Amino acid sequence: MSDLTQNQLTEAALRALHLMDLTSLNDSDTDDLIRSFVASASTPVGTPAALCVYPRFLATAKAALATHGLSLPVAVVTNFPAGAPDPALAVAETAAAVAAGADEVDVVFPYQALKAGDANVGHQLVAQCRAVMGDKVLKVIIESGELQDPALIRQASDIAIEAGAHFIKTSTGKVPVNATLDAAEIMLQAIRDSGKPVGFKAAGGVRSAADAAAYLALADRIMGLGWVSPHTFRFGASSLLASLLTTLGHQPIGAKSSGY
Repeated sequence: MSDLTQNQLTEAALRALHLMDLTSLNDSDTDDLIRSFVASASTPVGTPAALCVYPRFLATAKAALATHGLSLPVAVVTNFPAGAPDPALAVAETAAAVAAGADEVDVVFPYQALKAGDANVGHQLVAQCRAVMGDKVLKVIIESGELQDPALIRQASDIAIEAGAHFIKTSTGKVPVNATLDAAEIMLQAIRDSGKPVGFKAAGGVRSAADAAAYLALADRIMGLGWVSPHTFRFGASSLLASLLTTLGHQPIGAKSSGY
């Protein structure tokens, strides 16, 4: 995307900022760090779409949002990051998160089971998690970089969509290969072909306005202009915010970087 003009980069950066699930999923996270992380969501050009934290920091994030006068959804992760083939465990974690006040849940699909030939457990896990979501948003992480095979990426996407996912998401951000444009294309095509109102989330490795612009252009091409919104498209990222603010001519405040 090096041939983008500055105006195009600026436009993509502003668009992407409002589509971000600003994420902190570090082993070193503490309540104080999460409070600083939440503060970074208030920028001179607006806020991201949502925040994403570990379940144990949900209450801290919610309280910090209130302190700063911000009203943003908070997502937590479940069955994370391993994607255990245990629907009961995933459902228990997901139900507990919803009961504790999570607005969105990002659950890891049992991708290793799918690689081993078991497609049924993935459908069960997603369907059962969806059943306990109420009116909250369920995002299903298929871990496309570990599935690798385009046919498996498509199969996991189709299963998650059929089982009731509100979004399908590329990655946990905890494996060597996370979001890629190739995987995103397969996943967006699965959404398009399903005819269902399912969203897409690219997570892990999206670190610059140019990176974001490439994913946005892909979604515009496959899904049509006007499809992308916070209700249909998210970036899961931490270090991306600082890059977007720099592109937009603002000094990042309190933004921190992790592998996500």
